[in-house]
Amino acid sequence: MTFTYPAVFTKKEDGTGFHAFFPDLEMCEADGADLEDAIENARDAAQNWISVELEEFEGDLPFATHVDDIELAENQVAKQIMVKIKFLPDSD
Repeated sequence: MTFTYPAVFTKKEDGTGFHAFFPDLEMCEADGADLEDAIENARDAAQNWISVELEEFEGDLPFATHVDDIELAENQVAKQIMVKIKFLPDSD
């Protein structure tokens, strides 16, 4: 199954890379040395977040905010992050 959520990437003031957060995924954050690294780490964080939510809350995921509805600061950029999760049959 494929899920897509917007992530906001903020360039760190000290120039050490980017910090990412997902407005719709509570406490789902990541960092990276550059934007490409931050995007990949954000994808991993979102995949883990969604997997836990699906296991613990039986698929009740938040709706995704449209990327155009996100207000950004001058040092921020929003990107859609696509996550694929494979569902396996129970092994019980």
